[in-house]
Amino acid sequence: MVVAAMPTLNAQQASPNQTTATQQNSKPKAAPNRALPQPRVQPTQATNANNNPGQKNPVANNPGFGKPVGNNPDHGKPAVNNAGSGKASVNNNYADAKRRYRHERHDQDWWKQHYIVIVLVGGGYYFQDSGYWYPAWGYDLNHERYDYDGPIYTYGNLLPDQVIINVQCALKDRGYYAGDLNGSLGVDTRQALSAYQQDYGLDTTGAVDEATVRALGLI
Repeated sequence: MVVAAMPTLNAQQASPNQTTATQQNSKPKAAPNRALPQPRVQPTQATNANNNPGQKNPVANNPGFGKPVGNNPDHGKPAVNNAGSGKASVNNNYADAKRRYRHERHDQDWWKQHYIVIVLVGGGYYFQDSGYWYPAWGYDLNHERYDYDGPIYTYGNLLPDQVIINVQCALKDRGYYAGDLNGSLGVDTRQALSAYQQDYGLDTTGAVDEATVRALGLI
């Protein structure tokens, strides 16, 4: 800001000389000599106006200021998190995960063409999409046993059963789960999840969603 102001001051010093030259030609009154500060005031106002766009540039350059304004339409959820209601944002994430899962059956060629990560866990194959694991129905008819037919949130590149074991451990430590740490999202685990979600004001999905994983302190 200071560097930008110096050239304008030089311009201001040059402009009064020009004005005095014109005043010497006319020489109507001696009062215009006292009016010399007025041109100096006007350029400073002009430099302030010129600095306004300069002030806009730092806003655009600061990611903490310019981007959230532009990101609100595209990333409404982070804006909700900033507002202090992260639960709603995370729950919307799980709702989106459920909408993406259409329980479709396809052969192996179709699955390999549409998804990169497909793994065999327990009795069935799972595919990964946008941070969630889903059953890959039809990938292998000999491996289609799923304890839970729905999205399972993942983090840290963990497989579905590894995430479930971590959730079971956390629920057991809090007194919600008394079963085995088997990595199976069976009835007992889902009931423990529902009880924990109700007590902590989360959406009662009975599933391993992002909101529950965060509330358990796993991420």
